[in-house]
Amino acid sequence: MIEPDLRDRILAEPESLLEDRDVMNALVAANERAMGANIVDLRGIAMQRLETRLERLEDTHRSVIAAAYENLAGTNQIHRAILQMLDPLGFEEFLTTLAGDVAATLRVDCVRLVLESRQSGEDPALRRLGDVLFVAEPGFTARYLAGARNAPLRPVTLRQVMPESDLLYGDRAGFIRSEALLRLDFGQGRLPGMLVLGAEDPHQFRATQGTDLLAFFAGVFERTMRRWLS
Repeated sequence: MIEPDLRDRILAEPESLLEDRDVMNALVAANERAMGANIVDLRGIAMQRLETRLERLEDTHRSVIAAAYENLAGTNQIHRAILQMLDPLGFEEFLTTLAGDVAATLRVDCVRLVLESRQSGEDPALRRLGDVLFVAEPGFTARYLAGARNAPLRPVTLRQVMPESDLLYGDRAGFIRSEALLRLDFGQGRLPGMLVLGAEDPHQFRATQGTDLLAFFAGVFERTMRRWLS
């Protein structure tokens, strides 16, 4: 027998039982046991299927919301990095900010700006600009983007990598496990370039990820670099 106090509470607020999924499942299961094994409750089966569909919809809803929040966070991150990139008034300060504040905002462990040049040899004036700037021979960008598989060139390439040499990353080469490669077009008559974002986390940049935000960042970076190259 149900205790009087509990019975009175159920009669006073029956909606509380309807809103509790575990209690309703227990009541339905008890009702099925009371009907016997030779009776099929079609209504109960239909309710179970509806409940399963509802759970799938709720999971999808949570995934969509999580993706929307992640996309918003990524957008804010790119916007902050762009504002930091636009602050410097000199090219040397620009490179320092790129390796410092911008790299920290984008949460990458290494940044390299690749500029192709037809001049052979290293310009002593470039040494004081630090390790961020990497001057390469014509065609280096296309070869590095294509990789060993000769993949088609894209504006943004995301891939997991284990650098075979320290040519690009220097002493950080042994720690880099994924990279984002942003192909740069500096305008007619100029050789192309590339912005390299390296990460120690092998899952930070993967080929299955979207590239819209990084493509936008690359577009702003191109226009900023044209100002320094003019």
